[in-house]
Amino acid sequence: MTRLARVLQGLFLFAFANAVSQTSLFRIEDYGAVGDGKTINTIPIQKTIDQCAKMGGGTVYVSAGVFVSGTLQLRSRVNFHMENGSVLRGSDTLEHYLLDGKKVGLMFTQDAENVSITGSGTIDGNGDVFMDLNTAKKIDSIGSAWTRQKGRFREVSQGVGDGPVVPKDRPFQMIIFSNCRNVTLRDVRVTNSPFWTIHCADCDGVVVSGLSISGNMLVPNNDGIDFTSCSNVRMSDCDIRTGDDCIVLTGYDHHFDLPGYKRLSHPSENITVTNCTLQSRSAAIRIGGFDQNPMRNYLFSNIIITNSNRGIGLFARDQGSIENLMFTNIIMETRLHTGDWWGQGEPIHISAVRLLKDVVPGGIRNVIFRDVICRSESGIVVYGTNESMIEDVSFENLTLRISESPLNAVAGGNFDLRPVLDPSLQLFAHDIPGIYAQWVKNFRIRGCNLTWDASSMSFFTHGIEISDFRKATLFDFTGSAAPGNARAYPVVVTNGKGFTTDVDRRSVRTVNVEDYPHGK
Repeated sequence: MTRLARVLQGLFLFAFANAVSQTSLFRIEDYGAVGDGKTINTIPIQKTIDQCAKMGGGTVYVSAGVFVSGTLQLRSRVNFHMENGSVLRGSDTLEHYLLDGKKVGLMFTQDAENVSITGSGTIDGNGDVFMDLNTAKKIDSIGSAWTRQKGRFREVSQGVGDGPVVPKDRPFQMIIFSNCRNVTLRDVRVTNSPFWTIHCADCDGVVVSGLSISGNMLVPNNDGIDFTSCSNVRMSDCDIRTGDDCIVLTGYDHHFDLPGYKRLSHPSENITVTNCTLQSRSAAIRIGGFDQNPMRNYLFSNIIITNSNRGIGLFARDQGSIENLMFTNIIMETRLHTGDWWGQGEPIHISAVRLLKDVVPGGIRNVIFRDVICRSESGIVVYGTNESMIEDVSFENLTLRISESPLNAVAGGNFDLRPVLDPSLQLFAHDIPGIYAQWVKNFRIRGCNLTWDASSMSFFTHGIEISDFRKATLFDFTGSAAPGNARAYPVVVTNGKGFTTDVDRRSVRTVNVEDYPHGK
């Protein structure tokens, strides 16, 4: 082939590729969208999406500008791409979020495959317009009846404190993918959601990378991203800051009532989360709750959690089990908050407590925490029950520092197990050891450094307390009881069988413990 022929062939191939790329690129302005921050663009943007899908798929392109819209539905093989400087803003009119007569959110996608949202633009839920930002949601007298502070529990001296504020009538989950396959969310900024920000339900094959999710820290229920009965999920390099939970993994199969929604029985399994920074006034990572389907095979690594009410929470409340979880290379800072947020400043919370009268909670088993650094205003809680023992939980190379809280007088010295069936176990007064574990089997701590700031609060007690157990081991523990509490011990074990430790016996108090052969 001559040089001229090669040049002509190259030009032809370039022109052909460019023509193909142009035919698969659909600009919303070409269908009538106006980015003036005022025009309602639901119809032209939806036309663009539908035309893209009709042509076999491609990219719906959002240029710089502010495009206001009501509910949009993505389709299979459509990439919704947002240019840097582009904003998709939710309408401030509730009626713009109706689909087949039912309330939804800003973006709703169901039964689709190979669908994505990408780019450097912003999706703004406009959530503040659906809130009463001047009124705090308070815990009622029944909810606080068993707390240490009773009617003063989490009292706010002025204003709305840490929130949450009271929502008005509002749209549903802001971005929903229901029963979809091969979903990609990459690089966009998602902000100001009036409810859950992103919800993937019954999806298989989800990639979430580089997202920035920011919500008003005063708004309740504005979770960062929820995966309900999803499998094969890879999430990385995200920054999430929301009032409610940042990342939620559940096996919940009746989570919402949407147009055409089918109840499915998908497990929640094979999920990795890495290289993320999280901040929440509830739980930074929440796993479980109202779950019928099993949850298993989760890996979390390289996570930083700051200024949160609860770091990592695992909750067995329904028949779904939680098993095979590993958390490695985690740094956490947690604190107490005012207002009706769930959590009590604990860095790690694991509990299996009955929620439904006729359903024994599913098991929690095979959970490892390794190379974890915590600074908190409360201790670690592992709360099993006689009907649902928590099995095979390990802490390896744990550093825990418990700090004095300015809110101890109005919030400290309580456990928060919500939601549970027994009202007296929702929010209730409880002493705060550094690590508390009850009704556990094969509970292991190897390599733990526990320190305390000075405190005058008598509810801070033992360094480690383990009760109602079947096999527990404690090795390489450096720590003490809470300072100034003469009745507390570095280690207390009660009502169990099979305790092994290398801690000096003089630092260990045992009550009704069988098979304690070791110790100095």
